[in-house]
Amino acid sequence: MSNARFNHYLTAMFCCVTLFAASASRAEQVVVYSARIEQLIKPMFDAFTKESGIDVKFVTDKEGPLLARLKAEGKNTPADMLITSDAGNLWEAAREGLLRPVESKTLEANIPAHLRDPQKQWFGLSVRARTIIYNTDKVKPSDLSTYEALAEPKWKERLCLRTSKKVYNQSLVAMMIAEHGDARTEQIVKGWVANLATDPLSDDTRAMEFAAAGKCDVTIANTYYYGRLMEKNPALPLAIFWPNQESSGVHVNISGAGVTKYARHPDAAIKLLEFLSSEKAQNLFADVNMEYPVNPKVKIDPAVAAWGTFKQNTINVNKAGELQAEAVKLMDRAGYR
Repeated sequence: MSNARFNHYLTAMFCCVTLFAASASRAEQVVVYSARIEQLIKPMFDAFTKESGIDVKFVTDKEGPLLARLKAEGKNTPADMLITSDAGNLWEAAREGLLRPVESKTLEANIPAHLRDPQKQWFGLSVRARTIIYNTDKVKPSDLSTYEALAEPKWKERLCLRTSKKVYNQSLVAMMIAEHGDARTEQIVKGWVANLATDPLSDDTRAMEFAAAGKCDVTIANTYYYGRLMEKNPALPLAIFWPNQESSGVHVNISGAGVTKYARHPDAAIKLLEFLSSEKAQNLFADVNMEYPVNPKVKIDPAVAAWGTFKQNTINVNKAGELQAEAVKLMDRAGYR
């Protein structure tokens, strides 16, 4: 073989090896768009890579920009998976055609039916309870019962609420529409508005701070906000009450994920999704944000378990998205800003 032919042969072999390596590299990674911040997701991704050998690349941003980005990128998106909070956001992603159905016995076994999409396009990975928080100096647990009861006249000028502009309260009202219908839910929300001690507040933490300061007696908030606030100041006169235990149960929502419609590495994305639902990963996913594991076989973090046990509302959280637009209109009619 001449030197020229030999050199040509080596070049061809080098190109083949390089292309094979690049192809293998692409096959052994998954790209995630995440509305959960890096400190909440990186430990799980590192654990998945260590176990599977599949590398995880991720981009973090707010829910809205991520959905807009996926929509704009279309078939050219590099994203294989979307992780976001609130079933309303996941429902919207599915409605916009950004996700694909996933068939997985593992996901069905690990995630209760009411915490995943009936069409199998998204799956809950952690549970957040939106419950009643009260001032222990001004309210007894025996004074409390249900979300609906907060509309009664006895709570006039005693209630604080987060603004209706945030998806968490939109989802709560949407789930109430699913349970009670429009007319009854509007009556309840009007009662809440009539009982407000102050204008709706910017966030859950602010609402709890108002309750702790005696500016109102009771509010509704996600439990992880309560956990964070009490970690900073355990002397605050606040406690959790689990409402509706004799009826429908506590309103719950999720953070969750789905495989994108145009995923380039769908098999790797499904493996990651299954891993995130596993007993090994669930505490990593839930504990760092003081949430509840979605997998019922997983033990709850002791700090979260100390808040007590409760019955969940088992209406499928898909309704939080399906009825979201209706909930927004209802809150507007009721004067809830």
